[in-house]
Amino acid sequence: MTWLFDLDNTLHDAGAHVFPALRDSMAAYVQRELKVDAAEAERLRREYFVRYGATLLGLVRHHGVRPAHFLHDTHRLPELDRHVAGQASDFAAIRRLRGRKLVLTNAPRAYALRVMRLLGIEGLFDAVLSIEDMSMFGQLRPKPDARMLRRVAVRLRVRPGRCTLVEDTLVHQKAARRVGMHTVWMQRFVRAEVPGRPGGHGEPRWSMRPAYVDRVVRSLRALLTSR
Repeated sequence: MTWLFDLDNTLHDAGAHVFPALRDSMAAYVQRELKVDAAEAERLRREYFVRYGATLLGLVRHHGVRPAHFLHDTHRLPELDRHVAGQASDFAAIRRLRGRKLVLTNAPRAYALRVMRLLGIEGLFDAVLSIEDMSMFGQLRPKPDARMLRRVAVRLRVRPGRCTLVEDTLVHQKAARRVGMHTVWMQRFVRAEVPGRPGGHGEPRWSMRPAYVDRVVRSLRALLTSR
């Protein structure tokens, strides 16, 4: 089995501090680069996130923003070192898990590696696939783009049915199931997010399990056991 792990709110608690910081950083970037007021910057940030699944995609499409500049500027997060926290039991479970293990994240590589280093989990994974690796036909196609997920399987030389996506965001799991991957909804760090906030898609109540979700877990230790 090839395991694809999301990063934020799957391997660590990003909702408490990181997502609010990213929201503010992105809004400040939009305000500065597009020369709009704070209210308009926040409106555009939310609108593009809801419409395209990532604020960056709207900025690229409608304003010619350079992805590398946006990603570097918005993910500097000087207070990040103080606010990254995960669960040792989850990491111990990943270490015992059989098969290839990769991180698949819409975050930039530098940020992902920084978080993993702070968590002390760099050695648990065979590779990191970040948003820089999600370009197709000259355009960024991050999660939940089904074509990108299918290409990931091709790149890894594995059938989609031999891949499992462990993820907190349901819309990404829905796309993974569409291409034949297995899905695990990790709920430990899930909060009642609102659309437009990084990481938030207005998830349904935790008691619900959509048909495209194979398993619901609140600890990665559950991956070591049969259903």
